[in-house]
Amino acid sequence: MSTAAVSTRPGKVLADLLPASRTRDIALVLGGAALTGVAAQIAVPVPGSPVPVTGQTFAALLVGTALGARRGFLSLAVYALVGMAGMPWFAQGTSGAGSVSFGYVIGMLLASTVVGALARRGGDRSVLRTAGTMALGSVIIYAVGVPYLAAATGMTLTQAVAAGLTPFLIGDAVKAALAMGVLPTAWKFADK
Repeated sequence: MSTAAVSTRPGKVLADLLPASRTRDIALVLGGAALTGVAAQIAVPVPGSPVPVTGQTFAALLVGTALGARRGFLSLAVYALVGMAGMPWFAQGTSGAGSVSFGYVIGMLLASTVVGALARRGGDRSVLRTAGTMALGSVIIYAVGVPYLAAATGMTLTQAVAAGLTPFLIGDAVKAALAMGVLPTAWKFADK
């Protein structure tokens, strides 16, 4: 059996293909936080919603699957804590925990952990498994973000769903399709 075949079996995530070291893990965690912060700046306002479409959710899910549950959690924890401390790298250059969209950041923290655990079990190895992994991650983000949006704005839950979930479903499908192409392809290259 080749070394590549051994390294890409379930139990590993893409980051595990790099030589192991504490420095590697620190760099991956900080890089994941930075990637999420940069992706959050790709923001398109949605008419009728206080929440923009961003690249932030895609980055958070990609960080979780590529780094695994522990490093994914730590990356998004660094992202959240640094943003709460004042770094303007939440969506549209905002910071702090007072934003109406901060619940989505909390949801991304949880989702990156779950998708990372699923990736370690092979949830990113095929198109269909990646689709399921990304869908579950998105559900987690909305399960926290939408109720937070309702509480922060005084919207009813129905209004929050209409403003903070429904307009984003097509974009999330596109993001999932990108992940469905990128992650299984990365594993195919790793097998070579």
